[in-house]
Amino acid sequence: MPLLEINQARQITASVRLDESTAAQIDQYAAFLRTSADEVVDKALAYVFARDRDFQEYLRSHGSTRAAQSLRIRRAPQVGASKTAVSEALQRLAMNAQALEAASEPCARS
Repeated sequence: MPLLEINQARQITASVRLDESTAAQIDQYAAFLRTSADEVVDKALAYVFARDRDFQEYLRSHGSTRAAQSLRIRRAPQVGASKTAVSEALQRLAMNAQALEAASEPCARS
């Protein structure tokens, strides 16, 4: 039996809006704990969810009901993304870079 148990959670990127003062406190708390702001938010929410008795009761009574998704989640490309999809994305990026470069060149005077 291993001495350490490593639990790897699947992480996503989500976008949320916060009050400016809350964001500042998250940064301060992260500095206090010497960790990332992401870790502070994740652990703080897990703490609240686990200790809110009304929420736990809600989960038991509505466990199979799926809530409407309101969190804006940015999906990362799959690990096994096809070479074609990556190649197409790189081509689009190169074309956008060329268009920006052409647009930023000074106009030739006649």
